[in-house]
Amino acid sequence: MNRLYLFVLTGLFSLVTIPVFSADVQGRGSAKENLKQNNISYSAADLFLKDTSHIAQSNLTRVTGVEVNQTESGLELILKTEAGSERLVPLILPEGNDLVIDILDATLAFSIRNGVTETNPTPGINKITVSKANENSIRVRITGANQTPSAEVVPGRDDLVLSVTPQDTTAQEEPDEQIDIIATGQADDEDSYLVPAARSLLKTDVELRDTPGAVQVIPQEVFKDQGAATAREVLRNTTGVTIGKSTGDRDEAFIIRGFSAENGVFRNGFRDDLFSTRAARELGNIERVEVLRGPAAILFGRSDPAGIINFVTEKPTRETFYEIAFTAGSFDFYRTTIDLSGPLTKNGELAYRLNATYENGGNFRDDVDEERFFVAPTLSWQISDDTELVLEFSFLDDEQPIDNGIVALSNGEVADIPFSTFLGNPDIEGSIDENRTELTLDHRFNDNLSLRTLLRYSTATESHGGTTSGITGESEDDQNFPVTAPGDLPQFFETFAAQNDLTGKFNTGPLEHTVLLGVEYFTAVNTFTIESRTGTIDIFNASAFESPDEGFEFIANGEFTTESFGIFLQDQIAILDNLQLVIGGRFDTVDDRNIFDDFIVEPDSSAFTPRVGIVYQPIEPVSLYASFSQSFFPSSFSISADGEAFEPTEGTAFEIGVKTEIIKDKLSSSLALFDITQTNILTEDPDDPNFEIATGEQNSQGIELDIQGEILPGWNVFAGYAFIDAKVTEDNVIPVGNRLFNVPENNFNLWTTYKLQKGSLAGLGFGAGVFFVDERTGDLDNSFFIDGFTRVDAAIYYEREKYRAAVNFRNIFNDDFLIGADDRQEVQPGEPFEVLGTVSVKF
Repeated sequence: MNRLYLFVLTGLFSLVTIPVFSADVQGRGSAKENLKQNNISYSAADLFLKDTSHIAQSNLTRVTGVEVNQTESGLELILKTEAGSERLVPLILPEGNDLVIDILDATLAFSIRNGVTETNPTPGINKITVSKANENSIRVRITGANQTPSAEVVPGRDDLVLSVTPQDTTAQEEPDEQIDIIATGQADDEDSYLVPAARSLLKTDVELRDTPGAVQVIPQEVFKDQGAATAREVLRNTTGVTIGKSTGDRDEAFIIRGFSAENGVFRNGFRDDLFSTRAARELGNIERVEVLRGPAAILFGRSDPAGIINFVTEKPTRETFYEIAFTAGSFDFYRTTIDLSGPLTKNGELAYRLNATYENGGNFRDDVDEERFFVAPTLSWQISDDTELVLEFSFLDDEQPIDNGIVALSNGEVADIPFSTFLGNPDIEGSIDENRTELTLDHRFNDNLSLRTLLRYSTATESHGGTTSGITGESEDDQNFPVTAPGDLPQFFETFAAQNDLTGKFNTGPLEHTVLLGVEYFTAVNTFTIESRTGTIDIFNASAFESPDEGFEFIANGEFTTESFGIFLQDQIAILDNLQLVIGGRFDTVDDRNIFDDFIVEPDSSAFTPRVGIVYQPIEPVSLYASFSQSFFPSSFSISADGEAFEPTEGTAFEIGVKTEIIKDKLSSSLALFDITQTNILTEDPDDPNFEIATGEQNSQGIELDIQGEILPGWNVFAGYAFIDAKVTEDNVIPVGNRLFNVPENNFNLWTTYKLQKGSLAGLGFGAGVFFVDERTGDLDNSFFIDGFTRVDAAIYYEREKYRAAVNFRNIFNDDFLIGADDRQEVQPGEPFEVLGTVSVKF
């Protein structure tokens, strides 16, 4: 518990440093004052300011609310400010069908910090969005249906009031429905494929274009268009990410840039690895998925060099929102989701959100049925404009058989049996229950200093049901394989995590700093019992298999515990308007105690992981970057021949890249070249094959290209290509040059949709996707390979007002393909042709 005390003391230290950062920042002058003194009109296009990042933050006016009211000529848009605030100065510029209004020296209050979106407020105007343009300005974007609207400042009001007139409608036209303002979870458009920031992942509000690394965000709109209900289906959209073979097809395994990301899965910035989750992750309350490719230990501590996958949950809204969806599909699959949100008090300070999911049915595996129930209530208390407290709870009950897939034979070929063959007893199901409770406190002391505190407690219980079998060895005749049936195998997992992230902004002369100071404490325990019995199965007559009849044999009891503490400091320095430097480091200590019957290992590890990066913008839409970073992960379960614990594995990465905003705020691309080396990998001790030594090394290098966003109104795209050369570079057993398993050299993904914008068929949409995965090896020995595949999907959907209907077609050419392998006995087949139909209604 000493680390927990240290965590608390460090958090108090963070508060002590507040006066240093909260002092007023010395600015370079107020743009508003310059405009006033020179008596310049506010509505001329030549006043448009392309970059206001140099404006000081000392006199920012805070917008506390947004109102849209109907008028005879169109709309009245009101940006409310605090009493006594300086007047807001709008700079207005037409941009296609959009009217863009930049407001200098202004920021959004905490309650609407993520932006406000209002859709179809009146005929002739499709959307109004209010969001943060940068740290010192607000952007209002008014999108006309057919041409650019006009806006004039209404004088004589303390708040900024804009009179907005659609150019293609008359005053007599009435709106189809009541205007509805929606405070969104992010500042981008509701149906956009492009998300400009990832605060939960990067821990600051810095835009992705200013990050010296490859970050990709998959928004909920992509889930919806693809009919995705699992993390596997979502993450196949991410460049350089492939699916690994999971344990019994219960949880999920991902590979990023050639390395396993098993220890790099997070939820809302909290570690969500095997100590926290045992079942496939539920998407019923997930708003978006953020992926940072490459080492990220400076922000998250012990992790693999692969990167970080962060699942971000939905939060309560201050406006009433209800949505119910039902999906039915092939193999008797059924899924119902409920999403309810709204205020609990009249003033909206207390709000709730309730997400629930029930899923039932089979899949393409013979006689396999699955059932899961998920519920996630969330409460948000807006204590003040600057303080919000969010309490989240989730419960998941997942029941299904353990499915290790099919097998590869001694000749290196995958067994010629139907991919639907289940090698075990499908009537015996395992059960997993997961509980999570999270508390998040966001507080902004002033415009330059904010604190985010997070606490989470989670538990998980798992039972294998007693007789579910798995092939555990090779066959002498490539037909009859040995199986091991574990006993009930009760397991219990418990975790507690606490984080403090303090963000401060200040200037030192001409340099602008965004400093992030963080501390983290984490502890976890896993207790279990292992018992089993053995038998055989004929893979060509699997339906005749019965679970072994012998009594269970006790193997061992076990308890794995870990306790870690980390502290990190990062400074993002704006050297020039177009040049930024990111530098930082983190120190972690990890204490493990692993008991397996009479075998005890107690390794203590510590590591310092630095990060250095630079971002240069030769022109505004283009960002060039380079970075160096490291990672580490403890070797917790082995000892050397001398009885000593091993040093952690280490990852070192070099990366260069370019990010391009092809269409401003709508379409972007990125290109990255990387080289990652992992060292201290355990390999066989040449002096004693019963032990290991930490001399192994693996390397992955490659190139990634991705593009996402809106090409034309209604036409979205999410695409990527990766070439990865991942291989063994040092080992005592594995030949140098062997490819890392489950890693394709070439990986391509394309998903695109088009939705009609006008006419009687407006709201009708079409989607198509192509997903290519190259040949992969099934183990480090490269003793067998699994073929590459191309999967083609399609979708058709129709959205009208509050209703949506969709049909998704997966693997429309019904090709056989393999998802991944973990050895010859665990080769996971992919799904054949499937059809899913979904209907949903919002009210």
